[in-house]
Amino acid sequence: MKNKFDIKDEEIFLLGLCRLSFGAELRVMLLALAETINDWSYFTELANKHGVEALVYHNLQTLDFLKYVPPEQASRLHNALMVNVSRNTSKIRSLAGVMKLLDKWNIRTVMLKGMALELMVYGNCGLRQMTDVDVLTTREESARAREILMKNGFKSYPVKSFLHIPILADIGKHLPTLEKDGFAIEFHHELFGIKKHLLTGLLFDTGTLFDTDLVRVFLPQPQIFFLYLVRHLHLHERNNESQLRLYADLVVMIEKYRDEIINIDLLSHALKARMGDILAWKLEPLRDLWGISFPDWLNSYIDKWYDPASVNKFIFFLKSPKGNPLPDRAKTYRRTVKEIPGIHRKILFILGDLFPTITFMKRRYNCRNYLQAFFHYPLRLGKLWYLIKF
Repeated sequence: MKNKFDIKDEEIFLLGLCRLSFGAELRVMLLALAETINDWSYFTELANKHGVEALVYHNLQTLDFLKYVPPEQASRLHNALMVNVSRNTSKIRSLAGVMKLLDKWNIRTVMLKGMALELMVYGNCGLRQMTDVDVLTTREESARAREILMKNGFKSYPVKSFLHIPILADIGKHLPTLEKDGFAIEFHHELFGIKKHLLTGLLFDTGTLFDTDLVRVFLPQPQIFFLYLVRHLHLHERNNESQLRLYADLVVMIEKYRDEIINIDLLSHALKARMGDILAWKLEPLRDLWGISFPDWLNSYIDKWYDPASVNKFIFFLKSPKGNPLPDRAKTYRRTVKEIPGIHRKILFILGDLFPTITFMKRRYNCRNYLQAFFHYPLRLGKLWYLIKF
């Protein structure tokens, strides 16, 4: 990990703890930082903002660094780990019930994102913080799976507009979230932004069974899953937010599945998914800040796409992971519309966005009653300006 950037010691220390494997040289460097850090309140608050409190406490304990942390901050980090262990255990129990129900109806799914990572690389120890559970299924089965869960007590998060109901599978990254007793699940059917992209099918077809006393699920093939995580991170940064939690996912994936991920197929798949540049930009901080070594051919590829702005953006997000305004709302909106297939679906999306349900309006504009919400409809017409602004 190279300290050639404008980063505080607390930020370097936090970044260094966002992994699971620590070599001798890294341990010495982190020890030196632990002994000299002054602002532990800032460190702890930043860990919270980046969604890595549980992982950080685990690693502070593993490295015997808790003795350097003031009791108040150590207690906060420990509580975060305990809460996350409890939450993840509850999620796994609820997930097990859902999987049994879907198995009964012969609906196959593959785990994604936080839950897949918790089971694959974090060791099912409550180290990966998450809010909901994401699963991949086929486009044909996603609606059926959603219907089955709703018939068994799950409630759907509100749809923005009735006009969006016929095109739910074509807008956003997943179908509307389903929730029951505090457990939320989202069904994905496309991962790479290209309808029926072969990598989505490959990830689905190559999932491997993970069967324990707690849960029976299919986990994704590491290399395609890694590329999906890279793209997912890129989408977050496109929305002007990012967390070390998402970079830590990439780091621990490489730590455990290095040979399966880092080979020439990685570039081949990335180019097919039209994300060759994105891959290089996300590997760069892993190499230059986390100190992960790559073979010469991959280093050359990263250097070919070198962009100082990508690292500068990483440093910005390190200090300010969330709550940043979108730099260009019009561009973001046009990109969303562009990714929806078919003119008629685009029109339905735009009309539904201009005239959402009154329930959505009341919640969106924090109105006391529906009459007040009604008078906010003219504000929605500003979306038309997004479509023509250049």
